[in-house]
Amino acid sequence: MGNRVRVAAAALLLGCSVPAAAQQAGPGGRTLYEAAYFERYSPSSALEIVRRVPGFVLELGAEDVRGFGQAAGNVVINGNRPSSKSDTLEAILARIPANRVARVEVGTGDLFGSEFSGRAQVLNLVLTSGGGLAGTVTATARRDYTGQITPEGSVSALYRRGASSFNLSAGYNNSHTPEEGIDDVTALPSGALLEHRRKINDISEREAFLSGSWEHQGGANRGAHLNFRVERERFELDQTNDVFPVRGPIRDDRLGQDYRTREFELGGDVTRPLWGGAIKLIGLATRRHRKEAEFSFNRIQGDVIGGYEQNVESQRDETLGRLVWSTPNAGGWSVEAGVEAVLNSLDSDVNLFELDEQGDRVRVDLPIDQAVVKEWRGEAFYNVGRSLSPTVRIDLGFTFEASRLTVRGDTEAERTLRFLKPKAVLDWRPKGPWHAQVSLIRTVAQLDFEDFISSAELTNDRVNAGNADLVPQRAWEGLLTVERTVLGDGLAKVELGYNLIEKVQDRVPTPEGFDAPGNLGTGRQAFVKTTVDLPLGSVGIKGGRFTWNTMFQDTSVEDPYTHRNRRFSGLTSWSYELGLRQDLGKFAWSVNYTASPREPYYWRDEIDAPNGREPFINAFVEYRPDRATTITLGADNILDVPGTRTRIFFAPDRSNPDPYQREFRERNGHVTAYLRFKRSFG
Repeated sequence: MGNRVRVAAAALLLGCSVPAAAQQAGPGGRTLYEAAYFERYSPSSALEIVRRVPGFVLELGAEDVRGFGQAAGNVVINGNRPSSKSDTLEAILARIPANRVARVEVGTGDLFGSEFSGRAQVLNLVLTSGGGLAGTVTATARRDYTGQITPEGSVSALYRRGASSFNLSAGYNNSHTPEEGIDDVTALPSGALLEHRRKINDISEREAFLSGSWEHQGGANRGAHLNFRVERERFELDQTNDVFPVRGPIRDDRLGQDYRTREFELGGDVTRPLWGGAIKLIGLATRRHRKEAEFSFNRIQGDVIGGYEQNVESQRDETLGRLVWSTPNAGGWSVEAGVEAVLNSLDSDVNLFELDEQGDRVRVDLPIDQAVVKEWRGEAFYNVGRSLSPTVRIDLGFTFEASRLTVRGDTEAERTLRFLKPKAVLDWRPKGPWHAQVSLIRTVAQLDFEDFISSAELTNDRVNAGNADLVPQRAWEGLLTVERTVLGDGLAKVELGYNLIEKVQDRVPTPEGFDAPGNLGTGRQAFVKTTVDLPLGSVGIKGGRFTWNTMFQDTSVEDPYTHRNRRFSGLTSWSYELGLRQDLGKFAWSVNYTASPREPYYWRDEIDAPNGREPFINAFVEYRPDRATTITLGADNILDVPGTRTRIFFAPDRSNPDPYQREFRERNGHVTAYLRFKRSFG
């Protein structure tokens, strides 16, 4: 086996290939995978097909990003992006039966519209024109370490008749994730123990949904779509906390959270021929209502001696329209032009109360706890592209964005923002296995409306102040992507990026003595990402594949307290994921290994570094009694590795370089096992 591994490594480094590559060359430099390529995996849905495309990493897009253009993932269906945002790409792909997929095409983003410019890989899922009914039924049962079994399930159906397709999906997502762990609070620099806590978290999250769509394909540049989604979601956390101070009485603290969300979305689009191309009108409306109730009580022998309660009610709405005209050939150039208009609003009411020793509630005024945030935003864009030679393509474009933002309530703020966002992409695809792309794009980040509103974090005993003066960061982003097919249908890819970022969005001090989301100075971000997807038949593992994804990045910006350069809050310095899978007819198995360090957040008086966990291993085995049925038995966190978090405290703030206290947290959900049954029909 050692010799075989060395042979495979040499083949990768030298760029050797083996016969029987499954992919084919398509128009515009696209790589094609016919449906027969995926039969070895016995997929039941389009989602499982997409996950088996060599070297392709699914990006879901950002549901919370306002507007349509910037929320794109990296998958289109029959050349069109789904006109939905609350339905994730995973949900949309999961309800398309695998037997309705004719082929998969992978190409550069500029082939599929301005939303994907600068992406080296976008996947186009081409569906068959077959009629009739097809669908999938999925049922899952999970068993956590407490012995509780939690069921969930979904059913989706696709019916096609003539030029029309109807898709309906309903489901119940259900998770129960108990955790147990400890907190240790120590004095610094001595390391003396101040307080020990034993905690048990009982976490439940339930979501019921109904979604559907209608599609009509009337020929070239003649189509229409209509989609909707209704969902209700509830998140609950109940924490018991036995507290053992070194000095003082033992306490039995409690923490509870109950979040309830209702959401409705209706969207659609119409495409018609115009001036030798196509004009497309997209409309989308989303309404989301959320109620949050939480409490944190300090108790001695069951008697409440203090604590906090917080209630939050918010309504978040979005209404948008987008008009796009495109043509594949205008004097040798592909052209796309359009406009988008969006109205977004957030109406938030936060009420925080402190409980005294008698149990009376006293209102705590936060800097901005009642506010209505509105944004009227419009953009116009123009993009052109053409082939400079049989192997080189250039794409150019610009977007002009203007918005008017108002904040009303506990504070009054109003401003108008205007940005010009040019871009240039050069793509090189010579004959053979190589492909390279370089891009330079001007980007402007979106503001999170929640950052305007103050609220308490009872789980962390701190206040996150709002900032009505926050403005979006903007950046010049450069990216070089080089990829090569190896070992037949394998792929190796390297991405090198450098971003120069102005007005970095991070955390800043407030006049009230808190800190809040705000803007720092100019910062930089440099990263390298690698993707390797290799077939293992040449080293004697029939039906095997090995995947490797890594990311290393360095960020730097001046800290407002220490005035020294530090990393951006919330960004890890590295991560990697290794996967090994083997498909053997009716049987398959997979092991997946992920790791990453903590992600520090730089608050006014602390450095909070959560999410430390290494290694984290998931595995499953599958049995396929027939082509329509898959039975999967799997386990998450099979090495029983806990997650950790470290908080370092400073007084009065981080301008003092010597911390006075450290809090270490450890949480473990232990091993979770699941059994999943999938059955496709039609």
